[in-house]
Amino acid sequence: MTVVSKLDPAQARKIGPLPPDHPPVRIGKVGVLLVNLGTPDGTDYAPMRRYLREFLSDRRVIEWPRALWYPILYGIVLNTRPRKSGAAYAKIWNRDRNESPLRTFTRAQAEKLAVALSDHANVHVDWAMRYGKPSIESVVDRMLAAGCDRIVMFPLYPQYSATTTATVNDKFFEAMSKLRFMPATRTVPSYHDEPVYIEALARSIENHLATLDFEPEVVIASYHGIPRSYFLAGDPYHCQCLKTTRLLRERLGWDEARLMICFQSRFGPEEWLQPYTDETVEKLARDGVRSLAVFNPGFVSDCLETLEEIAGEAAESFHEAGGRNFTHIPCLNDSEEGMAVIEAMVRRELSGWV
Repeated sequence: MTVVSKLDPAQARKIGPLPPDHPPVRIGKVGVLLVNLGTPDGTDYAPMRRYLREFLSDRRVIEWPRALWYPILYGIVLNTRPRKSGAAYAKIWNRDRNESPLRTFTRAQAEKLAVALSDHANVHVDWAMRYGKPSIESVVDRMLAAGCDRIVMFPLYPQYSATTTATVNDKFFEAMSKLRFMPATRTVPSYHDEPVYIEALARSIENHLATLDFEPEVVIASYHGIPRSYFLAGDPYHCQCLKTTRLLRERLGWDEARLMICFQSRFGPEEWLQPYTDETVEKLARDGVRSLAVFNPGFVSDCLETLEEIAGEAAESFHEAGGRNFTHIPCLNDSEEGMAVIEAMVRRELSGWV
């Protein structure tokens, strides 16, 4: 007996009856897969080490020769960093759900997107993580079992980098390569200069600043950094971050002194994209800036790097250096503005399929 999506009778009619001994067939749905960076399963040593091992073993993330990097990774990093990172995650952990905020927000984004796309009965929305669980491969299998013979895969990174977008694509197509019957696929490109994204950021900033009892003298757009060598090798990330910030300045009517661009989260001895966020925050306070706001336009969801590193550590550094008022502007997350961006990008890529 043919098994098809109950939501697409047209597909059932198209297939027609199959022989009694034919294997079950399940087709007719279009999958939408949201993928974010990843998350550990817990803050203790073991889950943190497992997560960091997967993340820091990725050749897209650390491009050093394995003979040089692995002794450092397995001899030093994975023996010391899990406890430090676990303590940092513990500060921002969603204890109600016993999970990281990144998992909470990504699930919420998928659930809200499914509702927004409910006008298309044959669209199936799901979510995965590049590192950690749920893995891309496990969710692809789940989508195929649900009858998806076409999949739109959305790496949740506004600006493209080989360290983020490309490695999600790698893992997605690695999962595809294991399939006998591979679904048709599309990947959502970076959207660093899309009007809907710029408008969402601007409204998010304006709405947040309207709730404050002070006026920030400076607002910092803090992006996750990459090694400068990656940029020089051709990674477009830096250029796309600059363009996002320029377009946002134009939308808000601010100049470069009011809206600055910085890069955070550097790791290891290499030079990374500059100016560095931590050094800039301290310098602004020492130079007499008393009120500062920081937001993270390269992050779709709040996570360790935004909640602990910026809302926590950067705020503390600013105050210790003489600053008075500090505010962290939340990421778009699953807000109305944030969901408008995700929905717009997905609907564009679904064109012709639904």
